[in-house]
Amino acid sequence: MASLLQDRLDAITTRTRALVQADRLAVSEQATADLFASGIEDRILSAGSPAPSFALTDASTGQTVRSSDLLALGPLVLSFFRGRWDPYCVTELEAWRDLYPTLRERGAFFTAVSPQTRRQNDFTAQQHGLSFPLLSDPGCSLAAEFGIMHTVPPAARRYFQSILVNIPFANSGGTYATADEASWRLPLPAVFLIRQDGIIAFAEAHADPRVRPEPDDILALL
Repeated sequence: MASLLQDRLDAITTRTRALVQADRLAVSEQATADLFASGIEDRILSAGSPAPSFALTDASTGQTVRSSDLLALGPLVLSFFRGRWDPYCVTELEAWRDLYPTLRERGAFFTAVSPQTRRQNDFTAQQHGLSFPLLSDPGCSLAAEFGIMHTVPPAARRYFQSILVNIPFANSGGTYATADEASWRLPLPAVFLIRQDGIIAFAEAHADPRVRPEPDDILALL
C-alpha cells in the first residue's frame, strides 16, 4: 500500500528539525503562525465558487496555456506550489507525477502553477520528471485571485537567506539587493479541482506549508 503523502511530508519535518538550528526554526514557526493569524485561510476560494480563468506560460513549450482550453477537455486539478526550493512542494509534485496516469484515465488533467520564472519551472520539471504542465504566475497574480497570495515578511526573508534559499532569484531572476515586493510573493500551497463548468469542486490550502491535501481525496471525486 502506498504511503500517504502527509507521512512523507512529516518525515521531511523530522529531518529538518534535526538539521536546522532551533533559533532559525523558531523564525519559520513564527512566520507560519503569523500567516495563519492573518486570516488568509478564510479568504481562500471554496468549493462551489467560480474558478478564475487564466492564460499562463508553460515552462517546457513557452506556449500559453488557457484554462478554457483545458476545461473543454475535462476536469482540471490545479495545484499551486511555492518553488523548487521547497522540499514539501517537490514531494507533493512527485506524488501527483506518480498518480498522473490514473488521473488521465479518469478523464481529468493536472497542471501546477508557481511564481517561479519559466526557466526555474523548467528546471523543476526536468529534475523531478514531471510530464504535466508547469505554469508561471508572475507576482502571484492568479494566486491572488484564488485568495492564496501572501508576501514573505522581513523576518522570514532573513530566515530564507540564512538557509540559502533565494526566492527573488527563483521568482524574477533578481538578487536580494534588487528584489522588489512582487518577487517576495508566494502562494499558499493549494489544490483546487475545477469542474468543466468552471465551478470549484474541491479546495484546500493551509497557512502551514508542511500540510497538504491527500491526492486520493481528489481522485475520489473524479
